[in-house]
Amino acid sequence: MHRLLLRTRARIRDATKPLGEAAIGALTIAMLRTTRYFDPIKTANLFGRITRLIGPRLREQRIARANLTAAFPEKSPEEIETILAGVWDNLGRVGAEFAHLDHIWEHDPAHPEDSRIEIQPRTHELFAQLRLDGKPALIFASHLGNWELPALAAVAHGLDAAVLYRRPNIAAANRIIEEMRAVKMGTLIPASHDAPLKLAQALQNGQHVAMLVDQYFTNGVEVTFFGRKTKANPMLARLLRQIECPIHGVRIIRLPGHRFRAELSEEVKPVRDASGQIDVQGTMQAITSVIEGWIREYPDQWLWLHRRWR
Repeated sequence: MHRLLLRTRARIRDATKPLGEAAIGALTIAMLRTTRYFDPIKTANLFGRITRLIGPRLREQRIARANLTAAFPEKSPEEIETILAGVWDNLGRVGAEFAHLDHIWEHDPAHPEDSRIEIQPRTHELFAQLRLDGKPALIFASHLGNWELPALAAVAHGLDAAVLYRRPNIAAANRIIEEMRAVKMGTLIPASHDAPLKLAQALQNGQHVAMLVDQYFTNGVEVTFFGRKTKANPMLARLLRQIECPIHGVRIIRLPGHRFRAELSEEVKPVRDASGQIDVQGTMQAITSVIEGWIREYPDQWLWLHRRWR
């Protein structure tokens, strides 16, 4: 009788799952399309307030607090809670800003003081160098500030970019999200078993390949992050073994006054083994160390909500 009950529950769950996913997908589509009709700054303020209110009631709050306490043992409980509030605020703003991706990039080099995007002279130089050197490049980013904007930066500055991204699990939501990302984001390559081949081909074609590299990867290489061992996706370093090219990091930090600062890092030199070949683990450690430095500067703008250490 107990087994029959379990099987019945499983069948009901399997039968209703598509309905639940369809409902969530429809809600996502409606929310994103509706958000586009409202002022992006006011909407970001509203979404930030909502996530600051709801976030602390979710289980991710405990995960984030444990992560922050381990990463910053010197910070007081009050400082940790302040950072957590910023994390939820940033997440809400990213969600609101996603609906306005097609017109959120506002940068006029002739009038930078009136632009929503701030770009330092050195970053301008590095963008020009990447655009004009005739080489492909590997660009890494992290879930810091608004992590959707770096792809817009590449296209805005004339870089032929191919961006690796992860599809949402719900097909209906994926369609609307792909439509929005496709605007001014270059070539989009979904994460899949053949993604490394597509990315390698993009590099061979002279494109600039970009990807987020700051999440835990079960089959990854071991790296140290905030003094603790974790695993990083080795794809970027493995691509470098096939096609050697410059590596740069990009981050877009949230500033006061609803503005952003786009920063391109200096070239990150790969680590090599005794034979001169790219050391995959060592190179991913070098990249992870850059990201850690970024996060230490702006801990309230990184997505501490996932389990980076396991």
